[in-house]
Amino acid sequence: MSEYYKKIVVGTDGSKSSMLAVERAAKIAAAFDATLIIGCAYYENKDDASKTLRQDSVTILGDEQAQQNLASAEEAARAAGAGTVETAVRPGTPVQALMSIVNDNNADLLVVGNRGINSLTGRLLGSVPADVARQSDCDVMIVHTVK
Repeated sequence: MSEYYKKIVVGTDGSKSSMLAVERAAKIAAAFDATLIIGCAYYENKDDASKTLRQDSVTILGDEQAQQNLASAEEAARAAGAGTVETAVRPGTPVQALMSIVNDNNADLLVVGNRGINSLTGRLLGSVPADVARQSDCDVMIVHTVK
């Protein structure tokens, strides 16, 4: 584990669960005086969205909805104490987008909510938190956002 964090990435899909993860990441960023990068994935069209079998994240069609989610998340992060906040949007699945943002920014920590990790679908097909934990080269914090 890093002695300290300089760049923290957190994903949001605009859901209440993901906003809890954003708030937790913002508090960690404030404590370490780190840059918080809030990321959001989107599908470019309905065909791309229908190819995923996952039901553990909100389906976001188009960049506009993703940008709206990021604006709300940035406001919540600043209210929670984060000083330096950046946003990033990527097309693709949530896992692809988060891994891209983490790698592009050489992040030290990735924060995600636990939604989907304990569901039957999550156990059979994988979940965003479990998949990013397996794929990430940086520390991953899975925030308990859903019981």
